[in-house]
Amino acid sequence: MQLNDAVSGLVLVIFALAEIAYSTTFPALHGQAYGPSLFPILIGCGLLACGLMLIARGLRERRTAGAENAPWLRWGDWAQDPATRINMMLVPGALIAYILLSDFVGFIPLAIILLSLLLYRLGSSLGASLLYAVIVTIVLQLLFSRVLLVPLPEGITSTLFR
Repeated sequence: MQLNDAVSGLVLVIFALAEIAYSTTFPALHGQAYGPSLFPILIGCGLLACGLMLIARGLRERRTAGAENAPWLRWGDWAQDPATRINMMLVPGALIAYILLSDFVGFIPLAIILLSLLLYRLGSSLGASLLYAVIVTIVLQLLFSRVLLVPLPEGITSTLFR
């Protein structure tokens, strides 16, 4: 899939404007001319400039190629295969499932289920996908809880092990 630069630039401009707007809500530091919003606003301005340059380049490319020859979105050969389209949709689907279910189910069981599903669907054997999913889940749980000190959702596992 290939997007015209103007489309990518528009997405970047919208993101930059949202980031700048959110950064202005940061509290000011007492007695300082600048606060915690300074660097996010500067980064947002840089992203905004890059987005505007992408829009200009995409529109110029479209004008030189002729509007009928330069589509906004061009699908690759992979888009003709239904199995590949399903695989492509599984990744954002797994992210959405994690966001919606993690507080209830918990990180450990949900990560094992989602990783196993993704690995199996993308070509691993069932045994290998389960093994890798368990290993990766344990490593991530230890990394977040012991090293980064970030608690992951316990969900139903908190009631099972109390």
